[in-house]
Amino acid sequence: MKLNEWINQKLTPSISIPSADEYEHSLNVQQSIKLSVITQFFPPDYAATGQLIEELVKQLEQQGVNIEVFTSQPGYAFSSNTAPSFERVDGIKIQRSRTAQLWPGRIRGKAVNGVLYTLRALLYLFRAWRRNNVLLITTAPPFLPVVGYLANLLFKLPYVCIIYDLYPDIAIALGVVSKHNWIAKLWQAINKRVWLKAKGIVVLSPGMKQRVLAHCPQVAHKTSVIHSWANPELIVPIAKQENWFAWKYDLVNKFTVLYSGNMGRCHDIDTLLKAAIELQDEPIQFVCIGGGAKREELIAQVNQLGLNNFTFLPYQDKQVLPYSLTACDLSLVSIDPSSESLVVPSKLYSALAAGRPLAVVCSPHSYLRQLIAEADCGATFDNGDGHGLAQFIRLLNRDQELKERMGKAGRQYLRSHFTPKVISQQYLDVLHQALFNDEITNISPMNNK
Repeated sequence: MKLNEWINQKLTPSISIPSADEYEHSLNVQQSIKLSVITQFFPPDYAATGQLIEELVKQLEQQGVNIEVFTSQPGYAFSSNTAPSFERVDGIKIQRSRTAQLWPGRIRGKAVNGVLYTLRALLYLFRAWRRNNVLLITTAPPFLPVVGYLANLLFKLPYVCIIYDLYPDIAIALGVVSKHNWIAKLWQAINKRVWLKAKGIVVLSPGMKQRVLAHCPQVAHKTSVIHSWANPELIVPIAKQENWFAWKYDLVNKFTVLYSGNMGRCHDIDTLLKAAIELQDEPIQFVCIGGGAKREELIAQVNQLGLNNFTFLPYQDKQVLPYSLTACDLSLVSIDPSSESLVVPSKLYSALAAGRPLAVVCSPHSYLRQLIAEADCGATFDNGDGHGLAQFIRLLNRDQELKERMGKAGRQYLRSHFTPKVISQQYLDVLHQALFNDEITNISPMNNK
């Protein structure tokens, strides 16, 4: 039976309305998703958004979704700055634009790269729109969803937005631009148009959803909170005594606090430094892996203070992550209070998978507090509470049984809530809804009344 015949039958009063299960079954059977994923970052790029999208599309492909990925040449890769312009991986078509990353470490360079990639993405859709029936577009770069809006106007393609970072709100919170500035006002106006036209909006936390609805309450019915995730099959707990990474960097016989990931303007590094100063004469080692705007600032402060309890390492290749993430006794996650509900730390989920307790520095109203409490996998601290963080580190150093219990609880919580399989099903539901609702809008005769 064709979709329009099924719709007309269901709109006929003499036919009973199907149950929710029957409706979902019919939807799954009759809808064939041909998905185009538009995102600037994708492996071999090691940017977190790219790593997550790769795992997501692999899971969706296994569930029968036909997928094309349009991305850029890598700007944050380890071995090479170039990748094949076209390749097929596990049935997924991957196309990369010719525009490589220029000056990736500079803000202006990132903006230029983002604009160039966005233009390339629009050109890609001019050629590829007939092959796909729904778009999944990220905010990497932040203004990329405009491409979805234009594709919908030009080709009637439905699109779903994933909001990783909420701009211009982040720029306003960091003092880069005033909320009264014309750029901020224009950006917010464009966001509203994009969100209203989207068939689905995915945000990463309840706080982020509240922010979106504060700007555009009309999109409440199509805004879904879907968390980030980590793969517990890739990242498994490894004892430090059996971990080559811990041996390599002399971490086996020291209680180790790990901060792994971006140390950017949206992250609280000051609380970490306060705790390290208090613990400088104790056998505690702080390991910071990654990069970001605050990394060099922290290194300079550590050198100025003469601290010997810090180890700084660059981003690690994906094959190394199962070892680097487990070469610690405690994982640290932090968010600057000005950025609360604007960004979500993806490092949280890989830390849960590693089977280590978590210390989370965040505002009193952060959703992270409820998550850590429900998982019973660590403790949360106010921004600036370096003493409280230091006391928690001392507690775990003394109580190995507590440390083990919290680590196991966190990993179990992840396996129940935040695995690629669990999260991909939530994305699949959003895509089905976006595609099916678009068919209803286009087919139903009631739409023309």
